[in-house]
Amino acid sequence: MRLPKLAAAIGRTEPLKRLASLLYPAYEARLARSLRDLPRPAHIAIMADGNRRWARENGFTDVSHGHRVGARKIAEMCNWCDEMGIASVTVYLLSTENLKREPEELELLIKIIGDVADELGQAKAGFRVRSVGHLELLPQQLRERLERNEKLTANNTGVCVNVAVGYGGRQEIVDAVRDTVAELAADGTPAEKIAEKITVDSLGNHMYTKGQPDPDLVIRTSGEQRLSGFLLWQSAYSEIWFTDTYWPAFRRVDFLRALREYSQRHRRFGL
Repeated sequence: MRLPKLAAAIGRTEPLKRLASLLYPAYEARLARSLRDLPRPAHIAIMADGNRRWARENGFTDVSHGHRVGARKIAEMCNWCDEMGIASVTVYLLSTENLKREPEELELLIKIIGDVADELGQAKAGFRVRSVGHLELLPQQLRERLERNEKLTANNTGVCVNVAVGYGGRQEIVDAVRDTVAELAADGTPAEKIAEKITVDSLGNHMYTKGQPDPDLVIRTSGEQRLSGFLLWQSAYSEIWFTDTYWPAFRRVDFLRALREYSQRHRRFGL
């Protein structure tokens, strides 16, 4: 395209961008108002996926930029949940499989996750930060940062934010079975009676998220349509909402659309 034509094309797009910048907040506010009297989830689980792909598609040769931008979105998302009266959020930040990534990228992820925990721990909204996962697999420095923020926020009354780190759904179930069996054995339950004592309730009391409601809604960004081992036990009857939007580009209006979709679904809980 010749320069005069290119300039003319750019000139035509600028008014459209300005118009969109004016209409977008109005649409977002209208969407939020429409949700006021509709059912909403008490617990949302987030699979914050697509950081690296977002970075590549936006021209960044260093994909770590995607991780950094995505990290800043976590507290923003938690604030949106606070505004909408959602009591619990679980954010999937690092799976057990992610621990096998290249050392350089893993080291960066560990630092970013620690920074996310610190940001949540210091947020004005008064979040309660909890760490869920096979924490023994994590580097000591990250474990200490997670534990520090959990203690710091233990008495807060805001949104409960579960930071899923070193998490694997299958491993969680294995850990729950082992803990249940160990508890029964410690109580003197005969070996032949242990099997009948293992129930849905007894295992549920040993899951990483024990004491919290199961997620009503699972959101996964980036276009992938699978759970990838996330909250396998807890999400048995969760509603699942997929979006093609990469996590760093996820907006409040996307969040509100997910809530609108949730409000329109008829939940049968397997019945």
